[in-house]
Amino acid sequence: MARWPHLAWCKEGMIVVMEPISAERAMEIARQKGLLPGKVKGTNGIQFTKGRNARLEVISWDEFRRLLQQRGLQVYESGGWMKIMKR
Repeated sequence: MARWPHLAWCKEGMIVVMEPISAERAMEIARQKGLLPGKVKGTNGIQFTKGRNARLEVISWDEFRRLLQQRGLQVYESGGWMKIMKR
């Protein structure tokens, strides 16, 4: 089955094409930017964090991959900007 890119709005109000990337590629980009995988406390939400937000709990990369798989999520990227969305 072909994967189609997702569209997302950026801060400047433009539409950007978000291409799906592997969890491994997301890890590389996150490490380059000083980001860690995080889970929003009290919810099922996951996102990238610098680890300074009290509402987020830093999780392991293994748990991050497991949650992506379990919840049918995919990391999408455009120009180094990443977003986690449904497949």
